[in-house]
Amino acid sequence: MLSRYVQAYNEAVFETDKQAALAVVDGALQDGYSPEDIVFNLVIPAVEAMMARIEQDPDSNLAQHFMTAQIASEVTERMLEKFASPPEAIGKVVIGAAYGDLHSLGKRIVIGCLKSLMVDVIDLGINIRAEQFVDRAVENGAQVIAISAMMVHTATGENGSIKVRALLKERGLEDKIKLAVGGAPYRFDPELYKKVGGDAWAPDGVTAAKVIIQLIKEVNA
Repeated sequence: MLSRYVQAYNEAVFETDKQAALAVVDGALQDGYSPEDIVFNLVIPAVEAMMARIEQDPDSNLAQHFMTAQIASEVTERMLEKFASPPEAIGKVVIGAAYGDLHSLGKRIVIGCLKSLMVDVIDLGINIRAEQFVDRAVENGAQVIAISAMMVHTATGENGSIKVRALLKERGLEDKIKLAVGGAPYRFDPELYKKVGGDAWAPDGVTAAKVIIQLIKEVNA
């Protein structure tokens, strides 16, 4: 039964054992389970379980967050190539680190979770100017711009989220594109996201995926 693979996959992810998780997936495929079964009954529930753990313990192991997201992303991408018909993405997000910010770990966790939850991700990388965020979001029809900042001066800098908000307002895009922000400075000041023009914020990479999906739903409503 698939439940045996679910348990084995969850154990591998919990132990951050990528090779063991991939072996579980290969075994499930060999036993006749479909790529759709694997994504929707193994990968997504594991990500959702990690999100639930973080809500209960915000300071839980960062390595587990990262590896769960990366494993989920890799397995999902492999399985999507084998789907009978490609699933429709629930939305698109443009993501990157704020101008002047060279940190990428939190962003990579967000990307891994989003991909496993059927969100198209356009990763701009690090040190991204405000104009790049907005231009790429418009080009790709993204519902959300997500900006990561690990330092106060990059979170509040003139070329960061504040300018993105100004550009969205100037171009009449505030109802079409939402702005999500995250990173260490926002954990120390939960009201900071409002000061820099964000529509929402998240304290960690995993929770950010839930926040972004909610913003996508608001735009699509």
